Amino acid sequence: MRIVVLEPLGISGEELLEIGSSLTDLGHEIISYASRPCNEEELLERIEGAEILVVANMPLSGNAIASNPNIKMISVAFTGVDHIDMKTCRENNIVVCNAAGYSTFSVAELTFGLILSTLRNIVPLDKATRESKTKDGFSQNELYGKTLGIVGTGAIGMKVAEIAKVFGCNILAYSRSKRDKASDLGVKYVTLKELLSESDIVSLHVPLTEETKGLIGKEELSLMKPSAILINTARGPVVDEKALCEALENELIAAAGVDVFDIEPPLSEDHPMLKAPNTVVTPHIAFATKEAIVRRANITFENISKWLQGTPQNLMK
Repeated sequence: MRIVVLEPLGISGEELLEIGSSLTDLGHEIISYASRPCNEEELLERIEGAEILVVANMPLSGNAIASNPNIKMISVAFTGVDHIDMKTCRENNIVVCNAAGYSTFSVAELTFGLILSTLRNIVPLDKATRESKTKDGFSQNELYGKTLGIVGTGAIGMKVAEIAKVFGCNILAYSRSKRDKASDLGVKYVTLKELLSESDIVSLHVPLTEETKGLIGKEELSLMKPSAILINTARGPVVDEKALCEALENELIAAAGVDVFDIEPPLSEDHPMLKAPNTVVTPHIAFATKEAIVRRANITFENISKWLQGTPQNLMK
């Protein structure tokens, strides 16, 4: 099989070949590129002749996928697959697998980094300290005893719940399906309306689907406490950015920690989220620890091996 890695996976070429050696040892060919394609034409050239594609979070259109009828599998080095034209894959019987679980620890850890940064005003106080100022004018709040509302109790949401318990939080959750383990952590499942109105911190951990797009909009934000904080390390379009900016500007909520946006960073200087008050923003880094990047490469190539063996894993539908 000819396996084409369409974009860099965040590891060196040597590491990639070492991780993929179980495949090359069996006679499969791996071709990888050190940069993303500059345009559609270059992308189609890379896809030509491939039987298996590997992609991270680069969009893969139906036109690009259908350009090569020999594609049999796409191994996505990412958790979400909303950037892949799944309809075209289904129509062409192309198997799609994701790198499930690779970033569970890293996303959960950044979630608490954003929570603590907003509660303790770490970013503006760093600036104030460097300007020979004091803490005057900046609030300080504890996480202990706060009610944390988790929207989505998949692997990442449950890891957030585990950490929240250690911090001494009360934990509410809203999710499409309930986890048995949640009760052991003291998690109480409630409606989304209850979660938003009762939580001191709301943290989002849902995939981007038709159902979750715009899940948190003007109406939902109006339900939150004026002292509440919104954290988004999920996907940008889960939140109505305009409504969030207005809520922050009008002090309907106290603060927000945001790692994902309607578009993939870099953001333009006039992006509204960069002007919204009381925010900590990061350029989509939740998944990007060194450990997670290596983990996802291993899962990505293991997905290919399992599929070739007839025992596919991490299948997306």
